[in-house]
Amino acid sequence: MAALFTGAALYILVAEQPARLSLDAPALLRQWQVSIGPATRMQASLVVLTAAAGFLSWRATGRRLWLFGMAAILANLPLTLIAIAPINSALQALPLDQADTVSRALIARWGELHSIRAGLGILATGLFAWALSRRD
Repeated sequence: MAALFTGAALYILVAEQPARLSLDAPALLRQWQVSIGPATRMQASLVVLTAAAGFLSWRATGRRLWLFGMAAILANLPLTLIAIAPINSALQALPLDQADTVSRALIARWGELHSIRAGLGILATGLFAWALSRRD
């Protein structure tokens, strides 16, 4: 599940975000507004399921690497709530006819913060893979 989260985060980072940034301001804002809801639900679900699987794996094996992976994936929650949610709210409330350089800058900043999510997903996936490879 961590790999699914990471794959989705990387797709957004390397394909969707650059493509949307090539649009004019109203189309950029519209595309972002349409895509954010489904993406948020999918990624939040994957964070919760991944954390639960990491916890259960730790309980079954006692390997701390599972807890470290769980912590890495769960770090997405405070990042999202503290840094990304205010940007999401501002962009969701913005009417399309008010899209301009400010909305473009907010979406660009959102993408920069989203790259941290991708990094946390890579870290969690790596820790879980390491935990799986251990034979102790």
